[in-house]
Amino acid sequence: MAGVRMVGLTKRFGDVVAVNNISLDVNDREFLVLVGPSGCGKTTILRMIAGLEEATEGEIWIGERMVNDLSPKDRDIAMVFQNYALYPHMTVFDNMGFALKMSKVKREEMEQRVQRAADLLDIENLLDRRPRELSGGQRQRVAVGRAIVREPAAFLMDEPLSNLDAKLRTQTRTELIKLHRRLGITTIYVTHDQMEAMTMGDRIAVMRDGCIQQVDEPLGLYDRPANRFVAGFIGSPSMNFLDATIDGQNSDLYVDTGDFRVKLPAERVDPLQEYQGEPVVFGVRPSDIYERQHSPLDDANSGSVITVEVEVVEPMGAEAILYLRSGEDELVASVDSATSAREDEPLEVVLDVAKCHVFDKETEVTIV
Repeated sequence: MAGVRMVGLTKRFGDVVAVNNISLDVNDREFLVLVGPSGCGKTTILRMIAGLEEATEGEIWIGERMVNDLSPKDRDIAMVFQNYALYPHMTVFDNMGFALKMSKVKREEMEQRVQRAADLLDIENLLDRRPRELSGGQRQRVAVGRAIVREPAAFLMDEPLSNLDAKLRTQTRTELIKLHRRLGITTIYVTHDQMEAMTMGDRIAVMRDGCIQQVDEPLGLYDRPANRFVAGFIGSPSMNFLDATIDGQNSDLYVDTGDFRVKLPAERVDPLQEYQGEPVVFGVRPSDIYERQHSPLDDANSGSVITVEVEVVEPMGAEAILYLRSGEDELVASVDSATSAREDEPLEVVLDVAKCHVFDKETEVTIV
């Protein structure tokens, strides 16, 4: 087992910069998730680490070795692909043992490794079947098993759950987390699903346009986003963003959207002093908007009560999603399913301004 280090990693395809000067350390035994929208460069990073793409610039280290000039088979990594990539004419046993066979591992040791991996993944009764006889979830386990038997220094996983249905994806996600805890092998996992990233990663690297926007633990990204993009990408439903200005003076500062005005708590005032009268972007998560009559916040938050019109109520079981309007501003709130909100009727809501965020209008960097 070993850590993975990228230093100034860049990949260009002609004039297109797919990965732009990435430097990132993945610690030994860590489960790191690369997350971002399609085309942000996360899979390209994985392919460069695996040796399937050549880096235009920069260094890739696995453990104590720089591997830029090593072939994929010599890098001591195992990759799990999105489409499973199983050999259709081979049995599960042969698929899982193929890399060992190519490495001239003795038959007895190969059988032991395959059997251990099959037992670990609960597919020992499938070893004589061929891929066409397996369900999607079973094929995914075989693909993971094929990686495990190699006993690599690191796992690379490229959206391995994207072909599974929602229920099976949740189940397999849990199994992969348990598997990582048992094996303790350094893992770099690529996904575009922020919920998957939040539940699986020890740390998460959020990417956009070939650049890393922020690297942090899941709750760090959620509570302390570095910029507007991270704030909007992490969390479901997505954060509400409203154009606003900072109004007031000294310790009495307000966020004024033009349609409503809320007072900022004292602990958030100092960083915003220089923004008085300046345009900003005000961000509030749906989970930080409460119906006034059900609000857990005390009277100190009376300055953050606003009246909105309810446009749509979406019952979701344990919660309800409210689509609200205040003048020209639209808001989404996530509230208890026992909501009293009714469509086309006014509703008083409270914003938890202690958890809200303010972003610089031009740079989109988080101010508070």
